[in-house]
Amino acid sequence: MKRPVRALAAVAAFAVGLLGMPSQAVAAPAGGTPYVPGTLRPSASQAAQDQALEKYYSFWKQHFLTTKCGSGTYAVLAPDADHAFVAEGQGYGLSIAAMMAEKDPQARSIVDGILKFVKAHPSVNNKDLHAAEQDANCKSVNGSDSATDGDLEIAYGLLVADKKWGSGGSVNYKAEAVRIINAIKKSEVNPNTKYMRLGDWATDGKYINSSRSSDWMPGHFRAFAKATGDSEWNTIRAKHESAVSTLQQNNAPNTGLLPDFVVGTNSTPKPAGANFLEGPNDGKYSWNACRDPWRLGADAITAPGSAAAGQVRKMNAWIKQATGGDPAKITTGYSLSGSKTESGQHPCFTASFAVAAMADPGSQAWLDKLFTQLTSFAPDNKDYYGTGITVQVLLILSGNYVAA
Repeated sequence: MKRPVRALAAVAAFAVGLLGMPSQAVAAPAGGTPYVPGTLRPSASQAAQDQALEKYYSFWKQHFLTTKCGSGTYAVLAPDADHAFVAEGQGYGLSIAAMMAEKDPQARSIVDGILKFVKAHPSVNNKDLHAAEQDANCKSVNGSDSATDGDLEIAYGLLVADKKWGSGGSVNYKAEAVRIINAIKKSEVNPNTKYMRLGDWATDGKYINSSRSSDWMPGHFRAFAKATGDSEWNTIRAKHESAVSTLQQNNAPNTGLLPDFVVGTNSTPKPAGANFLEGPNDGKYSWNACRDPWRLGADAITAPGSAAAGQVRKMNAWIKQATGGDPAKITTGYSLSGSKTESGQHPCFTASFAVAAMADPGSQAWLDKLFTQLTSFAPDNKDYYGTGITVQVLLILSGNYVAA
């Protein structure tokens, strides 16, 4: 199954303003995970950070959540994808709603409703995984097989739900998460290489030894090891951490950027060629890999000694220098050597780099500019991808993030 090529909207105007005095606080609001010592937070007041989060969360709820797919269900709409519903969107919805537990009285109903939708659309290859795409009539389409990024986030969101509400109620969040985690290991982890597959369909041909760098989420793998007691998830995490370092050293020594897709996972990982799966930029830092600074950065700031800390600092140092410290100059895609591949701006790229900046103690002023840029962005009701990522990054910036 080919994953959808995103038709993402162009970004509207940004505006830059002044923030308060610098702060390096690592404490979290009630319900958030404390960050490792030295982690930066935006200089804006906690109230201002929470207000920004709630603004974008409310927009996300209003424009991208629907109950049209059945009684008791919620589902996340994706108008900028090839189909109305995509797996990563449901995963984003579970994580976002669970992390908003203290702020939104509807949060638990949203989590339960998305889980109901997910379970109603199983993959044809493994019933404990989610069929990656549904059409506007809520019917699974395009093969009804899975996408790894969606399943990883669905499982993680359920672990967050367990931390927020426990698993003694009408839904056993922990058991649901473990069920999915075990299915991910069975069908979406290559048993020979320990790399994440693209989906439960990628078991032969040119896809068997390939992976998507934005699925390399060390914090998720840590959580899976803890939830299941299966130490092989630590082996899987170490495999991907090593691959990031190899790619940075061999293919992006000046930028630290990673490609959307990686091949050669049975030997030395390297960027995929053009049109490997989605388009001409498959081997470049594009619409999938734009999530990497966020995903790696989340682990860097929550797990002491994380390998991701040094990895995202490389990315952060490069983008800060490449833009001359002006976030408005971050564009939508780069070659691994740092040349621009597309024009325009998008929250996936801008927001993701803000998480990387949090891991660099020398980047307070840069982080403050990124926060202002991000929170001045006019959300687009056709851009589920950018809005969903913005909300998740604001959860991290504001200290409301939960490391499951």
